[in-house]
Amino acid sequence: QVQLVESGGGLVQAGGSLRLSCAVSGHTPSGYIMEWFLQAPGKEREFVAGINWTTYIRYYSDPVKGRFTISRDNAQNTVFLQMNSLKPEDTAVYYCAASRGKSASRSVADFGSWGQGTQVTVSA
Repeated sequence: QVQLVESGGGLVQAGGSLRLSCAVSGHTPSGYIMEWFLQAPGKEREFVAGINWTTYIRYYSDPVKGRFTISRDNAQNTVFLQMNSLKPEDTAVYYCAASRGKSASRSVADFGSWGQGTQVTVSA
């Protein structure tokens, strides 16, 4: 099972940008599906963006399409989430997750490996 460590969260004004990182260790991430989820206070964890490490196929939730970009760096074994045009409703703890599934999931239940989360706060 891989270990995941997120970083890059912080406080930013609406319209600003942040780049989250998810460092993968313990196993080569090739063949994994990597997804980002967010969890706002009092709400369930929900899907944000995903990437197939091998094929580089990427996919997004509707609220972030056109604003967020997921990518990965093979040499660094790291997944990134570039977040632009941030809105106050993007405020949440963001989690990175990994699964050996072969296709996009978007479901919390499919992921056995999770990072500790990183807080993103967007002020109005």
